[in-house]
Amino acid sequence: MKKEILIGFLVAILATACGFYLYIELFSKLDFQESLKILKEEKLYGKVLGLAAIPNLFVFFVFLKKKQDYRAKGVLMATIVIALTMLILKFF
Repeated sequence: MKKEILIGFLVAILATACGFYLYIELFSKLDFQESLKILKEEKLYGKVLGLAAIPNLFVFFVFLKKKQDYRAKGVLMATIVIALTMLILKFF
């Protein structure tokens, strides 16, 4: 049971990382390193992280459709951690 939740958590983190990378590559006219520098200077990490978490929705519903409820719980937990990270980044 814990292994299944961990798998869901890790898949969600990976999906968010891929979403972050794709967002930067598709919507930024600058290269990846320059985009990261601008995100840091403008303190936009939280907003971009929120958009990058959208693939978690797809992963969550795939796990539910396959009746892998514990993995879906892991995705939900990862999404909550990402939301808390966004909240922290907003104020600091």
